[in-house]
Amino acid sequence: MKDSQKSALKLELRDGYLPNDPAYLAWLNGEPEETYRRYAPWSVEVSAAVERGVDMRRARVVSEPVSDYIRFEHAVTETVNLSGGERIRWLPRSRTWDLLLPSCDLWVVDEKIVLFYFFSGDGESAGSQVSTDPAVVARCVTAFVEAWDRGIDHEEYHP
Repeated sequence: MKDSQKSALKLELRDGYLPNDPAYLAWLNGEPEETYRRYAPWSVEVSAAVERGVDMRRARVVSEPVSDYIRFEHAVTETVNLSGGERIRWLPRSRTWDLLLPSCDLWVVDEKIVLFYFFSGDGESAGSQVSTDPAVVARCVTAFVEAWDRGIDHEEYHP
């Protein structure tokens, strides 16, 4: 989010990503230091954005009971995300039944650009798409805000 000026909003909708991610595998093997080392550049990027005044928030929609990957994300969130100033909320999927959410993960940057991310069924990256269409951006902002408003702050969510 190096180019963001006022906000970077992430909506995550999957219960697992990149099953061969070295950071995830290190965590599974009881090596959290390796995980943190691999994610250190993200923490630096978050800190720089927050110092510029960017509102960085991430809403994670999760199934319960949570997957091992979500346990991993929860375990590393404080060191990887919160330490740099990013705010995280968790939203159990059972609390989303009346929300209209996109079918894929996305970033909304400065309420002007949406970056959509696609994944295969096994969690591998399957490409991305960018939209600057104001109607699409507005729908995505609304979806994020509704998920965020229902979400549970990281410190209060215990998977």
